[in-house]
Amino acid sequence: MDRVRMQLGLTDAYLARLHGQPVTIAVLDSGISRHPDLTGALFAFRDFSGQSGKGGKRYFYQTPYDDYGHGTHVCGILAGNGALSFGKYQGICPNARLVVGKVLDERGDGSVEEMLAGMHWVLETQKQYGTRLLNLSVGIADLCSRGKEEKLRAMLEKLTDHGILVLCAAGNKGPAAGSLSFLGESDRVISVGCHDGEYFRGDPTRCASHSGRGDRNSVLRKPDIVAPGTRIKSCSGRYQKGMRTEFAYEVRSGTSMATPIVTGCLARVLQLEPRLTAKELKKLLTSTATDLGEPWNQQGWGMACPRGMLEQVRRGSF
Repeated sequence: MDRVRMQLGLTDAYLARLHGQPVTIAVLDSGISRHPDLTGALFAFRDFSGQSGKGGKRYFYQTPYDDYGHGTHVCGILAGNGALSFGKYQGICPNARLVVGKVLDERGDGSVEEMLAGMHWVLETQKQYGTRLLNLSVGIADLCSRGKEEKLRAMLEKLTDHGILVLCAAGNKGPAAGSLSFLGESDRVISVGCHDGEYFRGDPTRCASHSGRGDRNSVLRKPDIVAPGTRIKSCSGRYQKGMRTEFAYEVRSGTSMATPIVTGCLARVLQLEPRLTAKELKKLLTSTATDLGEPWNQQGWGMACPRGMLEQVRRGSF
């Protein structure tokens, strides 16, 4: 995370000049563990994954947990305070408040029904928690019917209509055209692809080589935006109290990591100007992006540029 913050211009000196109220971000993922770097960040938790017990009985826990680890890593990118690393692996927006819904099980699997239940909960509790952003670093690989696709799309658009900007991972099934994750296809949400700029060039394992691509024939520029996603070091969901510090963090790659980087940047913007609407936020994000010279169905509008967004807000020129 230290590399990412430097790459995006979010130095400690620059961030020290920014002030504002905490922003609430909803995260639908595999949960959140009791990691020291996330102390005080969790605002609310709800389990929708329904862990199976004896006789097929399903249990829904209200105590925060993460038996897969993906959600904790994402939450660390968003709001980790870097306590165990002396700030080195601090997240993009450390004072953000997290509303976490567990929709993935211990294998990282989930269903459309669980995703819809999580989305309904985010919407129902919006006023209670003041939720402004929803981070979806998950994909829907196999939908059972067209009807379920439509329900998900309708729910995503409903969230946006109610002022919650949704950010979805572009998926990791590229580089073929049209390999974008279904959740990011709507023009009402922001789909986030992966690109590390000058970092990892020539490395065949870099995230950009398999980041989901948009359809070349589409009138929409998808994905909307890209951000770093290769070898991102953040909170480990396997951390247990008493473990050595080096085991408190783990490295993951993918558009799942790029998405909370962009979500965290937008949370920073909302701290400065909470009156911005979801539509205004999206316009600000895309209009300030840095063109990387890649095909539009790979980079969208370009690399997220938080400094550009923040400076526009400070000048009141958004």
